[in-house]
Amino acid sequence: MKALPVLIALILPEVLHAQVGYVAQPLEAPLRCTHQLRPATPKDGAVAHGFDVTYYRLAWTLDPAVDAIAGQVTTWFTATQAIDQLRFDASTQLTITAVERAGTPLDFTHGPSDTLMVQWPFTLQPGQLDSLTITYHGNPAATGFGSFVVSQYEGSPLLWTLSQPYGAKDWWPCKQDLNDKADSIDMYVTTPLPYRAAGIGLLVDETVQDGHTTWHWRHRYPIAHYLIATAVADYQVLETTIPLAAGDLPMLTYYYGTPGENYMAELNAGDVAQQMPLFETLFGPYPFMQEKYGHARFGWGGGMEHQTMSFMGVWNYELAAHELAHQWFGNKVTCGTWTDIWLNEGFATYLSGLCYDQLAPQYWLGWVKAQVNSVVSEPDGSLQRPDTLDIPSLFDVRITYRKGAMVLHMLRWVLGDAAFFQGCRDYLNDPALAYGSARTADLKFHLEATGGMDLTQFFNDWYTGEGHPSYTVEWTQDPEGNVSVALHQSTSHSSVPFFALPVPLRFKNAQQDSTVVLDHNFSGEVFQFHLPFQADSALFDPDTWLISGSNLVLQVPVASFGNGRLLLYPNPAGDQAWIHVGESLMGTVRVALYDSPGRLLRERDVVVQDQRITLDLLGLPAGGYTVELRTAGEVLRLRMVKE
Repeated sequence: MKALPVLIALILPEVLHAQVGYVAQPLEAPLRCTHQLRPATPKDGAVAHGFDVTYYRLAWTLDPAVDAIAGQVTTWFTATQAIDQLRFDASTQLTITAVERAGTPLDFTHGPSDTLMVQWPFTLQPGQLDSLTITYHGNPAATGFGSFVVSQYEGSPLLWTLSQPYGAKDWWPCKQDLNDKADSIDMYVTTPLPYRAAGIGLLVDETVQDGHTTWHWRHRYPIAHYLIATAVADYQVLETTIPLAAGDLPMLTYYYGTPGENYMAELNAGDVAQQMPLFETLFGPYPFMQEKYGHARFGWGGGMEHQTMSFMGVWNYELAAHELAHQWFGNKVTCGTWTDIWLNEGFATYLSGLCYDQLAPQYWLGWVKAQVNSVVSEPDGSLQRPDTLDIPSLFDVRITYRKGAMVLHMLRWVLGDAAFFQGCRDYLNDPALAYGSARTADLKFHLEATGGMDLTQFFNDWYTGEGHPSYTVEWTQDPEGNVSVALHQSTSHSSVPFFALPVPLRFKNAQQDSTVVLDHNFSGEVFQFHLPFQADSALFDPDTWLISGSNLVLQVPVASFGNGRLLLYPNPAGDQAWIHVGESLMGTVRVALYDSPGRLLRERDVVVQDQRITLDLLGLPAGGYTVELRTAGEVLRLRMVKE
């Protein structure tokens, strides 16, 4: 999922209390998909609710002009332990009118915490397959990012769903468990003429009767509850084909019938026709090759990666790539807990960037720098989301999306392209994960296996830990070409005292350049090597492989290397600045700030760490200032301008 331009953009439905009627459909036995899963088992070994969903048959009557739903959900399941009650998730705003087993009514309670408890007439034994049908209607809530929304586009009715992360229960009774995917589904959506219903999988039938059309969508791949969706509008349909190494893939694009929409839909289809072969090359065949890929316009501010049918709030190159990437990362392999949502969103964000890297390289470096600048704009933030009920925190753009993407970028740098991409393919194809769910430890395992290295510290720093490093580089070169580099690091958050990374420096003059990678293991580490030319400058991380900020590169004379010198940067400054002190000041320093007339504004004692002092200038007006550094033996002053 990706939101544009802001993540939280709830569209509240108009509250209408009209009732829609339910059109009954004949019951079908579940058709097993070709991608069979092991029983639903989370990583802690527990089997949620004692049963494993194998199939959903979903039948809904929907009118995009009416904020209501009437439906019937048939669930086939296999007991994983002896149970005589089944627990489902269903909002109390839905009215459950009947729960039946093979036409026989079952007792149920529907109460607090949106829990539907069904009493089974006997004790189900492990391995026993059975089914039940829930009939219901209501005016669904619109929680999270919308879940069930009735709105309009240019005066025409529009209905859409977006269930991530907890909204599926708002509009259909289900089992909300990331580790329990249904093996397959059938969807029957009945709408008034002339509306069309978008859906998951293949459209196998459309039946017109009494002024309504029933759209039958069939999907024969495992699917998580939150990836099931529909949208109803007076859609136009663009049908295209994407030639892939694995064969020709049908693509459907559902777009509004408004001026210019067909042109934008065609552009979007053309973009995806270039992006999908790239993803196929890097990460393996499109995961739902036996069916289709598609897009449907909807009324949210971004997009949502519904399986085989992404919903698009706007037509946008990067958004199209992001939702397409989710078909591999998020749909084929789904995060096993919302704590690890970065496995979905970090990969999708990075793959959208890879489209620039491989298909439009003129935009690549600017894209990477923008992601890093966003990440380092604040000093904290862990990829491991601590509160899975805090939805804005789960989908924090700076952390879950951009930091997630750039952590993958750094893993690519640390491992090398061959090992990184092979590790990602192995992760996607692991029989225990493919078409199932995964945790961060699963990705780590496969990257370690292909890279031949222990990534425990890396993941401790960048997945569990918070913040980012800042570097100060002091370098010098003698007439014979011998270079000495002292590499200092400070960190923005106390959870990580030091980030051990390979650090690239590019030394250059007008005619030549050479990139040196320093295996940096502690702050103040000194490196020595030879260059076959005299460099006049050095660039820190010129290709932006690292998450880092406020870096400084200093060239010093050979005689003064290691002694340091005072340098305030940036100057002019914004709300924060730094003073590089080298080894000229150590221990505790009294830092005082004076305005132009010489009045003392701020004063404090700081302990010099990693040869730099941080100045907090927030709240100060623009103008000239004097910074005074006082130790027991000397007083030093620097002039500064705040913009």
